[in-house]
Amino acid sequence: MFSLLQISLLETLKEWDQWLFIQLNSVWTNPFFDVLMPFLRNGANWAPLYLFLIVFVLVNFKQKGAWWILLFIVTVSITDMTGNYLFKKNFERLRPCNDPDFYYQVRLLLQHCGGGYSFTSNHAANHFGMAAFIFTTLYPVIRKWAWLAIAWAGLIAYAQVYVGVHYPADIAGGALLGLAIGVLTGKLFNKRYGFTIFDNQPTISS
Repeated sequence: MFSLLQISLLETLKEWDQWLFIQLNSVWTNPFFDVLMPFLRNGANWAPLYLFLIVFVLVNFKQKGAWWILLFIVTVSITDMTGNYLFKKNFERLRPCNDPDFYYQVRLLLQHCGGGYSFTSNHAANHFGMAAFIFTTLYPVIRKWAWLAIAWAGLIAYAQVYVGVHYPADIAGGALLGLAIGVLTGKLFNKRYGFTIFDNQPTISS
């Protein structure tokens, strides 16, 4: 049983979460983002990027690249299943656009709100999981460019709030979940394989 203090704290956090949602979804907006954000959250639009990553690691790292792709897929699978079965089915938080006490304050930029529960955001968990895995495994090769993976995940996560299908707390929870899993699988990959140089790049002997 929750104490009165705990209930009061949860209500306060919920109010802050809803206030921030309204700012991001309805106040801090512009026509350009109204077009961009629905595009960003559509996974199909990122297919060329995923294809590029597959080709990039296979061409440059051969067998290591094949293992990288397998662990990349495993990372997404773990974040997706953890978000669905450990968090969403236990917290059962309604999406803002499905909440009968709140939906009238939502500026929904999609044709449908979407099914399922809201906490955590699987979009955030999956993309931060991918980004953390990319950063952890490819940083030795691409250096500062690896930060683009984190920025990419952040934009997609932000889009979930902007279009009206997730609260900021859903995004924060999903991002933390994805980062934890992505770093873990990335370190497992590095321990067994590890990218330090392109496999087809010649070495210079002294």
